[in-house]
Amino acid sequence: MAENRIRLVPTRDEQQALPHNVEAEAALLGALMIDNRIAEDVQMKLRPEHFYEPLHARIYEQILKLIDRNMIASPVTLRPLFGGDLEMRELGGPSYLAQLTGSGAAVIGARDFAAQIYELSLLRALVTVGREMVDSALDTSEDVDPKSQIEAAESALYRVAEEGGAETQVKSFAEATRAAVQLAEKALNTGGGLSGVTTGLESFNSRTGGMHHSDLLILAGRPGMGKTSLATNIAFNAAQRYVRDMADGIDPKKSAGAPVAFFSLEMSADQLATRILAEQSGISGENLRMGKISQQEFRSLARAAAELESLPLYIDDTPGLTIAALRTRARRLKRQRDIGFIVVDYLQLLQGSGKSSGDNRVQEISEISRGLKTLAKELNVPVMALSQLSRQVESRENKRPQLSDLRESGSIEQDADIVLFVYREEYYVNFAKPKEASAAAGDDAHAVAAFEEWQRAMADVHGRAEVIIAKQRHGATGTVTLKFEAKVTRFSDLVDERSLAEERG
Repeated sequence: MAENRIRLVPTRDEQQALPHNVEAEAALLGALMIDNRIAEDVQMKLRPEHFYEPLHARIYEQILKLIDRNMIASPVTLRPLFGGDLEMRELGGPSYLAQLTGSGAAVIGARDFAAQIYELSLLRALVTVGREMVDSALDTSEDVDPKSQIEAAESALYRVAEEGGAETQVKSFAEATRAAVQLAEKALNTGGGLSGVTTGLESFNSRTGGMHHSDLLILAGRPGMGKTSLATNIAFNAAQRYVRDMADGIDPKKSAGAPVAFFSLEMSADQLATRILAEQSGISGENLRMGKISQQEFRSLARAAAELESLPLYIDDTPGLTIAALRTRARRLKRQRDIGFIVVDYLQLLQGSGKSSGDNRVQEISEISRGLKTLAKELNVPVMALSQLSRQVESRENKRPQLSDLRESGSIEQDADIVLFVYREEYYVNFAKPKEASAAAGDDAHAVAAFEEWQRAMADVHGRAEVIIAKQRHGATGTVTLKFEAKVTRFSDLVDERSLAEERG
């Protein structure tokens, strides 16, 4: 009888090779064939590839197939499926199936066996990753890139960790309903209609409910519109709100703020920090960079810097990141810092996996936008990606952006949950400035009238910016008018009669 049994007792070499428990696998299979109802509890988590013994994996797979077809899975019904199985033939043929059901007591511990089989499969995956890491590190050929190896290792480890949480991916409607009610409760308790992460801009929050978890937001605009400034402002506001909520003793899960990861592929970390310092101290960023500040302004700067030291805003200014590397770094920050909001400045500076890179830019951008959306869902955080707009905007008389202006790929619009455009009329009016003229100087009346008309137009748009909500899965589209202080690159709510009228419209 013993010689017909499968390798239930591993050799010493096998024990040292990979973690496994063949006895538990055999006991589980026997229990499943005795009581098919056990499959309902284990099949959501346990898959054939989790078995160490290949024959056991095949038996388990066939058991699930028969149950899915509303058939009884027993040694009798399984027998025809394994008549030609060479490995089973070595063990005495299909009679091995009956041997597996020899102990009815296995039914009692079936769920424990399934849990152990699953956990041992994760350990084997971990061992495999470790071995691959060692093999790669020992490779000293010329094309070795240690940073890429580290990122690949982190991705592999995350996949193992992700596998460990696979059983939570499917939610019942009751669970989904509870989550929806919790969001509504959060919006009610914040008092500002916030069900997501705050932008710090009440007029914008009122339109969107904040930035929702698992959403991909695209913030686009032509150069000079201030999209990086707006993204920096929002990132700061979210991090500051989180600090304030923690100081007030609010549960982190109920906070309207969040620790922020800012991936800056265009600007350096110190340039971004200068922008935030300028905003908080009220000192011109240009004067800060050139040192044109008074002692009093320097004291204000030092005070603002001290207040910002504990801000949970983490800046990664590594240039030329691939979408895979960015996802790896974001996962690491989620694990280490529990980030709740990600900003990417900007999307077109990311690189694809390399397969589509260089061959087809549209496909590469599509891969990147899908990767960002996947990241948002994977980490359950809002991801804001800045994007360029095509030059066709400049050729139109009305230069307000449209969805068709998104550069290089329609997949950006498709993958995004919210698409925002930053538009400042002041930027274009300023460029149309005529030569200054005055009647006192004897200038032509037409020139004087043109200059006065420009002054009126400039006064009408000065310090104003529009955030155009061109797409929103959760609500209506529209335009939010904000105040923009160019000196300190700060966006804030604009409260006046005209703005209120626009918001109502």
